[in-house]
Amino acid sequence: MCQTGAQILFGFLISVAFTPRFAGLPDFDKGLYVATVILGALATGTLVAPVAFHRLLAGRDMKPELIHVAGHFIATGLVTLALTIAAALLLLLRTATGNPVAAWALSAAVLLWFTTTWLVLPQIVLRRTAARRTAP
Repeated sequence: MCQTGAQILFGFLISVAFTPRFAGLPDFDKGLYVATVILGALATGTLVAPVAFHRLLAGRDMKPELIHVAGHFIATGLVTLALTIAAALLLLLRTATGNPVAAWALSAAVLLWFTTTWLVLPQIVLRRTAARRTAP
């Protein structure tokens, strides 16, 4: 699901540069847009990588290696996807509200939410499960 979402987001990001309003953006926002598009491309490529990896290694008795590498691709892809969303949100909120401080604060809050739900909470669950399994 993340893979499809990243691809759709990337498609929308590409189209922004072709809108009439894009030319009037301040230089900072144009740079932010370029960074966001690059992050979107990296997120999409990284989240699609396990599929390509599987296609190349299928039937070669390398399932443990495939799972290990795919896990790293997905983790990296989720980080780049979170950064892409936060950067896109920052660009959108800077443009829509005209309030850079609020835009930064809200984008940072969303990135913190992603960090909490995608990284911190799974680690807490993992540690609790490991502690239960080792308890007598």
